[in-house]
Amino acid sequence: MGICPIKCQSNLTILENPPEPESPVPQESMIVSLYNYPSFDHTGLTLCMGERLTIISDDGDFMMVRSSTTGRECYIPTNYTAKVTHRWLFTGISRYKAVELLLHPNNQTGAFLIRESETNRDCYSLSVLRRTNSSYQDSVKHYRICQLQNGWVYISSGLTFPSLHRLVEHYSEFTDGLFCRLTLPCFIQGDSREARPIPTTIRRPTINWKDISRSVIYRRKRTDSDHSLVSEGLREAISSYLQMTGGNDHSWDT
Repeated sequence: MGICPIKCQSNLTILENPPEPESPVPQESMIVSLYNYPSFDHTGLTLCMGERLTIISDDGDFMMVRSSTTGRECYIPTNYTAKVTHRWLFTGISRYKAVELLLHPNNQTGAFLIRESETNRDCYSLSVLRRTNSSYQDSVKHYRICQLQNGWVYISSGLTFPSLHRLVEHYSEFTDGLFCRLTLPCFIQGDSREARPIPTTIRRPTINWKDISRSVIYRRKRTDSDHSLVSEGLREAISSYLQMTGGNDHSWDT
């Protein structure tokens, strides 16, 4: 929301909702299997594609891992796994593997992941699933995410975002050119955290001070039916400011 100045009797300025620095998003990550891995006795699978793993040891080309679902341990090539951050940013997977992961039966329309682009090292790709009825084949659509020199990212050049996280938040609320909204990150078997929709940012509309009456600002107590854009904290701040600056007649210019 933009900054709205309020000029008081003393000709000084009060700023409504000053800008706050953006909080960094926690970098939570996990390791996920990219292939079905058979057991040594070939009686079943030790690991399944899309399963969360715990790394026991890592020597570079191979790693000892434990299944978060079965608890089984095995020694597998490092490139049989992918690192996943935020539950939707996959590092080290191809377009083909993204499609395989998204077509898992537990994924529904709007399931998505973001991966590094195979054709452009400075770009990402957003892969989104759309389930259809039984008459048609389910489809996965891919969108290129480009990056500006200042680090901002975009799918459509007219709509840019300061981070991938903000891009995901936006397209979880609006389609804006995608064939569906983003719903949940791609299913990961054995992930103990409950899958929830991506939280969206609640935006308060900009206050038009010409439409705000004196009684709204100086109302002392809010009721349940009070839907004023002027918060109680802002009203108290204005009142205190006027008292300190001698503006006791409660007048102001817009």
